[in-house]
Amino acid sequence: MKKDFYDVIIVGGGVMGCAAAYYLISGDDKLKIAVIERDPTYSQASTTLSMANVRIQFSLKENIQISQYANEVFREFDDVMAVDGIEPGIHFRREGNLFLVAKEGREAAQRALALQKSLGCQVEWWSSEKIKDCFSFYEPGRLAGGTFGAADGHLDANSLLMGYRKKAGALDVTFITDEVLKITTDPGCVTGVKLTSGKVLAAGVVINCAGAWAAQIAETAGVKLPIYPTKRQIFVLDTAFKPQNPLPLTVLPSGLYFRSDTGGVILLGKSMADDPVGFDFTVDEIRFTEQLWPELVTIVPRFDRLKVLRSWAGLYAENTFDGNAILGEWPECRGFYLANGFSGHGLQQAPAVGRYLSELILIQKPALDLSIFSPRRILENKPLSESGLV
Repeated sequence: MKKDFYDVIIVGGGVMGCAAAYYLISGDDKLKIAVIERDPTYSQASTTLSMANVRIQFSLKENIQISQYANEVFREFDDVMAVDGIEPGIHFRREGNLFLVAKEGREAAQRALALQKSLGCQVEWWSSEKIKDCFSFYEPGRLAGGTFGAADGHLDANSLLMGYRKKAGALDVTFITDEVLKITTDPGCVTGVKLTSGKVLAAGVVINCAGAWAAQIAETAGVKLPIYPTKRQIFVLDTAFKPQNPLPLTVLPSGLYFRSDTGGVILLGKSMADDPVGFDFTVDEIRFTEQLWPELVTIVPRFDRLKVLRSWAGLYAENTFDGNAILGEWPECRGFYLANGFSGHGLQQAPAVGRYLSELILIQKPALDLSIFSPRRILENKPLSESGLV
């Protein structure tokens, strides 16, 4: 069978795959790179179905540094990614992230805050009184306070994805609409991919950027990953009470979160222990009515009158091992690289991850050492710890 040969094949053309392609081709313009994406409309892609939040408030140093780099990239993104004078327009809105903290969580939150500040992050501790002063309609009640990151915010996820994709394409990365049936291997190394169309592509490097489908893809190479597609739902609310100014992404200790969006609406969601696992994109309106709305009203009583304008469901690539990225070369299969298991953080981590993958593959010294996320920890059963905010 005739094979097409590439230097690098990337499985999955979401933001992670396109970012990896861009940084690779920028690092070596002689590389022959193919990105395989089965749905170029991205109708079920986690990238385009996310709330596109960008935050610096993590408690693991490397996650904080990843976000710091993302902030640098997003500041200049439109200029750098312009193709033929047309900018992607990611519209990064730094409207802040406010993590509300229960009394029992104060010590851990302040440890994380101290680490963030030591790394130069723009984050503050807000008392309950400060929260009330800034948002008079919030009822922080018995909460200890919260941490506020003024530089955090959100952007246009589709524009970010298309910015990387179009720029990589302009630099001669090949995008193929097809589905990977199998990653092919010889003992101890990767050899390429077989597609559902019947085509076979050969390469010495294959990167798994398949998001919620990552475990399925990896298993075809004999690699088992602790990653599961977990449904997350977002509700778009038209509230009778309209705040005068945009609300930051506000996260309750329970995990409920909400923020303002264009047009004066409120976006709301919550990760819950019983969220369905599987490739399920249906929306459960009863969950909002019976669980999320009553909880929302405890913090913003004036949201007691509203209507649901629309809703959608997307998938987290949930890393059940430790909730952090699985990033780097799989130790037992040379040339097989993973960028998986971001558990909802993938969009904001794409710039640093894409750059790091290119540095590993091109044998360059990484600008940011992300070896802590190496897949080896899965084999050695050594999970990472996020002791503060997750």
